[in-house]
This record gives sequence, structure tokens and C-alpha cells, in this order.
Amino acid sequence: MDLQLTGKTALVTGASRGIGLAITSALAAEGVRVVAAARTITPELKATGAIGIATDLSTPDGPATLVEQALAAAGELDLLVNNVGGGDGGLVGFADLTEEHWQRSFELNFFSAVRTTRAALPSLLRRQGGIINISSIGARVPHSGPMPYTTAKAALTAFGKALATEVGPRGVRVNTISPGPARTAMWEAPNGHGAAVAEARGIQLDELLIQIPTEVGMTTGRLIEPAEVAALVAFLASPHAASTAGTDHLIDANAIKTA
Repeated sequence: MDLQLTGKTALVTGASRGIGLAITSALAAEGVRVVAAARTITPELKATGAIGIATDLSTPDGPATLVEQALAAAGELDLLVNNVGGGDGGLVGFADLTEEHWQRSFELNFFSAVRTTRAALPSLLRRQGGIINISSIGARVPHSGPMPYTTAKAALTAFGKALATEVGPRGVRVNTISPGPARTAMWEAPNGHGAAVAEARGIQLDELLIQIPTEVGMTTGRLIEPAEVAALVAFLASPHAASTAGTDHLIDANAIKTA
């Protein structure tokens, strides 16, 4: 299927690895000019051909500076993918969660998207473009990850729904994608949430990653691949999804059983 994206311009955040890198690769393969933002411009990101911009979106001024640089480098934006995020490693109960835990998680998982969207929206309105937020099934199953992370993702999902109602009549489509446990740093990194869970259980991380799909009810029996999320991003960005707006798409292998 021709997604009719050739010549479009996209800004993807958190693009150096995992889902963000897969999204960047998928859009570039469809002929999109991608501006890819990450704290570190990795060799894998450079290999996609994207315009890499090193930035820290967890800072108050980072998002606006990023959008300014993206517009200077690539022109008006047709698509914004708010993908940057991550879970706080470690298993900590509510009483032990500090102000810093909450602030750090919300800055990265929620406010980065709010600020980047605010800065990019004028250009997206001029281009009648789209916004896709990468949330998590943790927004619907808040006990499935670190509390500050899942709470911030719930805020992100609500933000997307509200924004879609406001800017949809002005020509900008907003959608959300909520993956289940995926092959990302949150689960696979040696200092990530998955590693903390494995340590608490007294097992190796590789063993945990084999167990997780069955434990959470994923009927495919495996973790989500970043490329699967990227494929949906590309479709939602295309004219083939012109009437798809305000949605929250689960890619969770049926982990969430409710309708």
C-alpha cells in the first residue's frame, strides 16, 4: 500500500532507540523527511538518514528550542510524534516516592509532549498535519509499571483526547498509540524497570522477559516489537486514516481484556 507520505516532514522525539528509532526508520522508508530528536544521536539513528538534533526534552526550554531548530532545518511540519518517555527504574512503594521521582517522570513522559506540541502546533495547523502520542497500556492498567510513569502516561492519553477535540475542526488530527510490554529499554536495559523486577524475583532478566507475556495475558506469547508500533504510526499519519482522530490504539496482544 502506498501511504502517500513522500515529501512530508515529521518530527519524532526519543528517536535514538527502541520505538522511536523504529518510527524514524519506518517514516524515512516511506519518503518522509524526518527530524529525529534524542539526547544522543546514535550511529543507528544516523543510519536512517534522519536529521538528528541532540536535545533534552525533560527541560522546560528544550521542546521549544527543538521545534525552532526543526523548522530551520526542514521547514514546516506535517507530523509530530511525541514518543520520548521512560519508566523510572526500581520498585518503590508510594510512601517512598519522592517529589523528584514524580517530577522527573512527568517532565519526561507528559510535559515534554505538552511543550513540544505547543511549539509545533502553529506549523501543524498551517500544514493541516497530525500529532501522534506514544502512551502505554499502563495508562489503563496503572499497576503495571512504576506509579509515576503510568500516571504520567494516563495524563498523556487524556491530553491527546482533549487536544483532538480542540484542534480537529482546525484540520489537525491527534491520535494516541498505547503499546503493551515492548522490546524497549524500560524492559530490556540492565538498569531499567524490567531489571529491577527480575532482581526482586531473584531471576535473570532474560528469564523475566520470557515470562512477562504470559503473566500479563498477551495471547501472542511475546513482547511487542517496536516495528509494529512504527507501522501503525505510519498508517495513522497517512491520508488512508483521514477519519481516524481522537483514538487510543492498543498494541497489547490482548493483554487488556475489557472492551
